[in-house]
Amino acid sequence: MTPAHGAPPAPDAAGPFAGRSAAQLAALIQTGALDPVALAERTLDAIEAHPDKAIFLSVSRERAVAEAKASSRRIREGRSLGLLDGVPVAWKDLFDTAGTVTTAGSTVLGENPPAGRDAGVVSALKDAGMIAVGRVNMSEFAFSGLGLNPHYGTPLNACATDMPRIPGGSSSGSGVAVAAGLVPVSIGSDTGGSVRIPAAFNGIVGYKATRGRYDMAGVFPLSKSLDSLGPLCRTVQDAVWVDAAMRRAAPAIVRESLAGREIVVPVNVVFDGAEDGVVAAFEAGLERLQAAGARVTRLAIPAFDEILALMSTHGALVTAEAYALHRARIEGPQADAIDRRVVTRTRLGEAISLSAYIGILDARARLIAEVDALVAGRLVAFPTVAHVAPPLEPLKTDDALFVATNAKTLRNTLIGNFLDWCGVSIPCGTGAAGMPVGFLLSATARRDEALLSAALAAEPALRGDLT
Repeated sequence: MTPAHGAPPAPDAAGPFAGRSAAQLAALIQTGALDPVALAERTLDAIEAHPDKAIFLSVSRERAVAEAKASSRRIREGRSLGLLDGVPVAWKDLFDTAGTVTTAGSTVLGENPPAGRDAGVVSALKDAGMIAVGRVNMSEFAFSGLGLNPHYGTPLNACATDMPRIPGGSSSGSGVAVAAGLVPVSIGSDTGGSVRIPAAFNGIVGYKATRGRYDMAGVFPLSKSLDSLGPLCRTVQDAVWVDAAMRRAAPAIVRESLAGREIVVPVNVVFDGAEDGVVAAFEAGLERLQAAGARVTRLAIPAFDEILALMSTHGALVTAEAYALHRARIEGPQADAIDRRVVTRTRLGEAISLSAYIGILDARARLIAEVDALVAGRLVAFPTVAHVAPPLEPLKTDDALFVATNAKTLRNTLIGNFLDWCGVSIPCGTGAAGMPVGFLLSATARRDEALLSAALAAEPALRGDLT
């Protein structure tokens, strides 16, 4: 099995199953060639043996083994729960899992009582037979696109060979866990790019669903107007299967031909300041899609500029809602125990007045309608991030650099959250230092099935000779 592009060799402790996709593992499990208990134990051993101790915040060995034993019995008795029965999954540390404390990457929530029940989507994947192996790291309170965490350490980008580089956030542990071959799937959240950014930086697939597609019960929020969920995984096929399981539905999405399918490539905002290597990889991927029959239309989408202007004038919607959520924490004694960058960014929400907040919501509704009419059912494509994963060390101490890099990292993806789009980031090549580049394919709200169908068809072309 060749790892996803740019991913390092998987840990020896995981044996021959490291780095395999959920679909590949499912084929082995369902045919009896791989026992879920053996897979769970190898997975847990690999996690505990991995040198990067910042990827997982906790490992749920007892739960995982119990679930794997139940899966093994079902499959032996011909009672499989479906395609994902016995396949491991890791959870970002903002999903409730029964009996553990949800800390959202922070120490200030550590004294909270353990969750009494699983979050809705955790329960859904358990009912599909997936094996919960642990909780993975994240940016504190999910409020950064870079993935740094001063409390639990920062997971190192799984693709970097020259120096430690950032994992992307806020689903940092999710991206690294999958790219490093520790698990085939990890579930993250995406408020401004937190699934798609770490997927792009680590050379894997990240699918952000339309907001509201999944049950949000038991998920620690950041901005309820923007929060969405999705899997980080090795292939689009995996994303399709996990999406169905999260909705308690049967997989029904099929690959459709790219012949004649029109893809819009915006000419404004998303390429501003982009690295040459990122642009080259994106354009090469686009050419391969055209060779497969897709049609490309380049045009300006004025709403992109207006979104950025709106944020500059009135502030960001996520900041206003994060301030409302965390006000007591950042104005009280707990502030000293929170990442200073998170405190500073959250406090910006205090300056956003009620009238400005309502104005942002009104403008958002108008811009969604305008862009929906302009895009008219077509897909939209641009680089997931305008740069490859930058070095980690300078960002730890230089707050001005951190702010500037965070803004640039989030710029392309946050557009989709503001417009309520769904999107899939797929590896399409490499940029500077041989680091992965993500190709972001998006669709307007509630067109997830069309998006995933197109992504299934686009993935082989986008990966080119990477697999």
